[in-house]
Amino acid sequence: MTSSTSARALIAPHVQAFFTEHLCHHKRVSPQTIASCRDTFRLLLTFIKETVGIEPSALRVTDVDAPLVLRFLDYLEHQRGNAVRSRNIRLSALRTFFRFVALRDPESLAITTRVLAIPLKREDTKLVGYLSRDEIEALLAAPDRSHWGGRRDHALLLTMYNSGARVSEVTTLRREQVCFGATTFLDLHGKGRKERTVPLWPTTSHLLQGWLRELGTFGTPMVFPNARGKPLSRYGVNYLLQQTVRRAVVTCPTLRRKTVSPHVLRHSTAMHLLQSGVDITVIALWLGHESIETTHVYLEADLAIKEQALHKL
Repeated sequence: MTSSTSARALIAPHVQAFFTEHLCHHKRVSPQTIASCRDTFRLLLTFIKETVGIEPSALRVTDVDAPLVLRFLDYLEHQRGNAVRSRNIRLSALRTFFRFVALRDPESLAITTRVLAIPLKREDTKLVGYLSRDEIEALLAAPDRSHWGGRRDHALLLTMYNSGARVSEVTTLRREQVCFGATTFLDLHGKGRKERTVPLWPTTSHLLQGWLRELGTFGTPMVFPNARGKPLSRYGVNYLLQQTVRRAVVTCPTLRRKTVSPHVLRHSTAMHLLQSGVDITVIALWLGHESIETTHVYLEADLAIKEQALHKL
């Protein structure tokens, strides 16, 4: 084997081109997608090093065949305890990479085709979890607004509930994206580089105006920074939410039986809009869903709507 052929066989140049050229310039995917792909490769390379003993710098395309990828997916499920959904996300990232390799290095088609043939695993479809209005009110009342962190948490949770924003949208929210006027709205930059505007209630608008005035001397463009003035991470948002839930359980014991996450707040927004009579197509626009089929899960989850249909029969 010549040195040029040997260099082409190494997987490292393909991985570098995949991230620096394909994802960033060819596909222009979001930073969240790049981070997810990065985590997939970090897990895969660590798995190969620990189980096969091959260093990432010496790894070749032929080493990452379908049997090894299948063992990696089993490791994710059974040893790391990942859900089927997480397993499928990792597999999707690898399939995207191997499609890129197939075009870049046709000599590896025998390997890439077998990896691409690995199917996504079917997962159970669960009912959407959401909070009742009383539970939401208990959450919003829980932060201690006598100090800076509590006022931030209260404003953050109210904004998330009002807007139905994804956690990635609210952690990157900047001051210029909050537009005050006759109608106050958020200019959100969402999944798949889609932008949308979401109106805010007068209560949320008034609270945000006060919060941004307080934040004026903090020297950060972010609407919800951490104590150091940096953007909150998704883990930071989840941490402060769990702290709030612990305090809210005292006045609302039903929260003890529920798993509360930032995405559950988004589900709660959608369910409360639906229960208020808002059309499902408007809810899809509100949440930034690409397809209305995604929004239909809320129709399936709302027992009250099904009971109304039963009464009509």
